[in-house]
Amino acid sequence: MSQEIGVIGSPEFTTGFRLAGVRKFANVPPEEKDERLDEAVEGMLEDDDVGIVVMNGDDLDFLSRNVRRRVETSVEPVLVTLGGDAGSGGLREQIKRAIGIDLMAED
Repeated sequence: MSQEIGVIGSPEFTTGFRLAGVRKFANVPPEEKDERLDEAVEGMLEDDDVGIVVMNGDDLDFLSRNVRRRVETSVEPVLVTLGGDAGSGGLREQIKRAIGIDLMAED
């Protein structure tokens, strides 16, 4: 079972996570998102040690169609987006996709 958290984003976005002890990260400067973000995401998805990938929600717009589809359907690692207009349906949907049930469902 994968136990690491990976963070992808601008150096400003990843710094807080790194200070909190996250060791897996990919810094992608804003001016290089178009060229490097797909590669960073694919690398993190292929890392067997990573169980959760954290990204800024606005960065999803910079992913190619194939990488975005892969991210949106990935169960392990699961992608969690913070901030921005997260296109994956919010945190509740991300948790439901990751564990297979809706913890907030009403009876």
